[in-house]
Amino acid sequence: MKFSRLLILASFIIISGNVVTAQSTHNVEESQVLSQEIIQSDSLFWEAYNSCDIIGMKTFLTDDLEFYHDKNGLTSTLDNFLEAIKRGICTNENWRLRREVIQGSMEIFPLNNYGAILTGEHIFYVNEDDKKEKLVGKAKFTHIWKHEDDTWKMSRVFSYDHQPIIYKTPKTEIKLTDEILSKYSGNYKSSRIGNVTISKENNLLNLEVGEFKVNLHPETENLFFVKDRNLQFEFVKDEKTELLKILVHENGEVIEEIMKVD
Repeated sequence: MKFSRLLILASFIIISGNVVTAQSTHNVEESQVLSQEIIQSDSLFWEAYNSCDIIGMKTFLTDDLEFYHDKNGLTSTLDNFLEAIKRGICTNENWRLRREVIQGSMEIFPLNNYGAILTGEHIFYVNEDDKKEKLVGKAKFTHIWKHEDDTWKMSRVFSYDHQPIIYKTPKTEIKLTDEILSKYSGNYKSSRIGNVTISKENNLLNLEVGEFKVNLHPETENLFFVKDRNLQFEFVKDEKTELLKILVHENGEVIEEIMKVD
């Protein structure tokens, strides 16, 4: 009798185990399909966003959209959001903002009887005229995706914890003699920013424009850099070794020319 009960119990455990395993396998497969669908829809939306494709963006948003931004606040309804996009980042064809997700940061959570929650981190680049693309910021995001009529649309969008990118210079500082540094001291002028003063300060140069001051660190004998931005200052001489001007480089491109005046 006891043996029979043991057989029944053992059979129940085996069957139950198989059912749990089958359910677990089914749940994993459903989760994988969900993730693939959400990631694909999210990717297509941001592809439209980056190219200012208003019609393409509209495809992935609900009419009652609510967009929450830690700096700009709440934008309600799809029409208001798209109008803000048109009047904001998509106004100037020569200036574009590009959003890119940080790989490995995304997580997806099923939302019963509604859809799913997508969280992660993203970074932003600015493309301006023919200049090199510039990384300008990063933030976190939470998207609530609604599944309705076999389509996925975002109903709530949260973009928060926006921060500037902290620049870490790859430049190596060298030491120059006081004689070399002193040659660069003097007054300069730019048509855009006005009067500029360069002075020697310890083993560095100091650049001053009005109330603004910044230290210039030597990279070569005539090329200097700042530590918190990708800026370089190139002192240019003529054939007679007379100092003529300073070329200001940002992200590898010349953005300003400052002429020597005395």
